[in-house]
Amino acid sequence: MKKVYFKTFGCRTNQFDTQVMMSKLKDFEVTQNEDEADVIMVNSCTVTNGADSSVRAYINGRGRSNPNAKIVLAGCGSHSKGQSLFDNKKVFGVIGHSEKEKINTILKYDKPFYQIGDLEHIDSTIVEEFIGKSRAFIKIQEGCDFRCSYCIIPSVRGDARSHREEDILTQIEKLASNGFGEFILTGTNVGSYGQKDGTSMARLLKKMSMIRGVRRIRIGSLEPIQIDDEFKEILGEPWMAKQLHIALQHTSDKMLKLMNRRNDFKSDLELLNEIADKGYAIGTDYIVGHPGEDEKEWQDAIERVKLLPLTHVHAFSYSKRDNTPSAIMKPEIKGNIAKERHRELTAIVKAKNYDFRVANNQSLEVLIEQGRNGVYHGYDQYFNKIEVASKEDLTSNWIFIENAEVEGDKNVAIYK
Repeated sequence: MKKVYFKTFGCRTNQFDTQVMMSKLKDFEVTQNEDEADVIMVNSCTVTNGADSSVRAYINGRGRSNPNAKIVLAGCGSHSKGQSLFDNKKVFGVIGHSEKEKINTILKYDKPFYQIGDLEHIDSTIVEEFIGKSRAFIKIQEGCDFRCSYCIIPSVRGDARSHREEDILTQIEKLASNGFGEFILTGTNVGSYGQKDGTSMARLLKKMSMIRGVRRIRIGSLEPIQIDDEFKEILGEPWMAKQLHIALQHTSDKMLKLMNRRNDFKSDLELLNEIADKGYAIGTDYIVGHPGEDEKEWQDAIERVKLLPLTHVHAFSYSKRDNTPSAIMKPEIKGNIAKERHRELTAIVKAKNYDFRVANNQSLEVLIEQGRNGVYHGYDQYFNKIEVASKEDLTSNWIFIENAEVEGDKNVAIYK
C-alpha cells in the first residue's frame, strides 16, 4: 500500500482540512516519515507572501531529498500559486478546497493533474478521530464576507458559508464517544456562523454543550461586532473555556479605517472590559507596521494597548500580500521599525499575562496534551500553558490543580 505524508502549513482550519483528507484515504497508508512517502500532500497557507515562500521552499526541499515522491498541493496556496507551481513542474498535482474529500480517487491518477474545483463547497465529512491530538478541532464554517485591506483569504476561501448544524453535532458526538472532551471551533470567520441560515454561534454552542462527554468548548477567533447580547449570555456557562480570542488587529482608529475593519477602539475597550469582568482571559490578533502606521499613530496605539485587559496576543509584522489594497498603500514601514514595534507590543501583553496568571493560579482545570519522563504539558481554562510533574502518565487526561506556581511564560505544578 502506498504511503502518504501530510505537511500542514498555517491555521487550525488547515489542520482540520488535513484530518478530513486523512479520513478519506482508503487505499493509502498515512506515514509520519517524509522520506518513505510515495505521495507528499502539502496543505498550504497563503496569508502572506512569506507564507507562500515557506511553502515553495518546502516543496523544493522535498523535491531534492525525496525525488520519487509525488508532491500534491492543497490548501489556500493552491488557489493563489497552484497554477504557477504546476506549470513549472514543481508539483505533480494541485487540488482546491472543494476536491479534498475526493483525495482517495485523485491520488490514484497516473498523470499530472490540476483540479482546482470551486469556492462554494461545504464539507460533509464526519471526522471521528484526530491523529496525534488530545483536543478536537471542529470546522463550523468556511469563507469570509469581510474585505480587510491586507487580506487575500476571501479570494482563496470564498464568501462565508456555514456547515450544516446536524453534521457539526454528529461529528462532536462521534469524537466525544472516542474520548475527546475539549472542542475548538474553527473556520475562516467563525463568528459568522449561521448568519445566513437564521441561527447563531450561541445557539450552536448550547446544543454542543448538551452532548455527553463535552467538557470544554473553545472558539478560535471572533470579530468584536460578532459578540452580541445572545452570545454574552452564555459566558457564564461552565463548559465555556474562560478565554476568548477577539481579533482587533489594531488600536488606532485611523489604522482600522485603512485596514477596512469594522471595529473602533472605544467600542473595543468597552467590550473587552465587560468580558474581562466576567473572569475571562482575552487574546487578540494585532498587525504592526501596516502602511500608514507613522510614529504618532504607533505611540497613540501602544498607549491604548496598555488600557486593554489583554492576556494573549498573536502579533504580526505586516507582510505585503500581492493583489490586496494594502499592497499599494504608502508610506511603507521599514522592517526594522516593524520588528521593534512587534517586540514592544508583545512585551506589554506578556507582562499583562504574567499578572493575570498571578491572580488566577488556583482551581485550574487542565487538559494534559503530552509529556514524558514525568513532566507533562497542557493548557488550563484560561489557555495558559502549564507544566506538571507527576509519577503517573497524565497524557490526554483532565486534572485539577489547586495551586500553581507562576514562572516565566508558564505555570508549574506537582500532581500527586
